[in-house]
Amino acid sequence: MPIIINKKVMHGKPVVKGTRIPVDLIVGSLAGGMTYGEVCKEYGVKKSDILDCLKYAAELAATEKV
Repeated sequence: MPIIINKKVMHGKPVVKGTRIPVDLIVGSLAGGMTYGEVCKEYGVKKSDILDCLKYAAELAATEKV
């Protein structure tokens, strides 16, 4: 999965590999109503990057303990 966490990039937030685009920005943009195409154009990512962000978020949600 091309999501990386590096303390030197965006203060350790998970980002799309090779960018400084945080996962939460991508997921939040989709949640706010942007389409895949709009997100790709706005942030310079590919649809596969968006899907990786969604997969990452789903994995986090699946392991969340309430």
